Amino acid sequence: MPMTRFCHLLISGILLMAVIACGSGPNTQTPALADMSKADTVEQPHQTSLRWIDSTLDFGKVTEGETIEARFRFQNTGNHPLVISNVSPSCGCTVAEKPAAPIAPGTEGSIKASFDSRGRPGPNLKTLNVYSNTTEGMHQLTFTVEVLGKK
Repeated sequence: MPMTRFCHLLISGILLMAVIACGSGPNTQTPALADMSKADTVEQPHQTSLRWIDSTLDFGKVTEGETIEARFRFQNTGNHPLVISNVSPSCGCTVAEKPAAPIAPGTEGSIKASFDSRGRPGPNLKTLNVYSNTTEGMHQLTFTVEVLGKK
């Protein structure tokens, strides 16, 4: 029995030393926690504002098979460069193109979209979600077109 008690004391002492050693030092946070606390201090891009010149477009009627080219114009009305980070179309029939460079305050830019009407007869409503460094963060653009089937 005395040997069992000695083993318990030895193991308890080793565990106590391990706990004390892990908690010592100037930074007791794990690297992951330390990185998370720094996340709040990372500088975010300056927010700006924009005004859409064209946010909805109507292309009327087109014959199936035609490709529609849409251009949504906007103006940076803020005090910082406008950065369009992503443009996400509502379906694969529409391909969007965002400006590659930031848009300076006071200047205009555009979002371009190309719609393939093949296999899409009837009324079509398409949306583009535009993500940017504006206070809103996301803007939605729409266009409509009625695709007439081939005769």
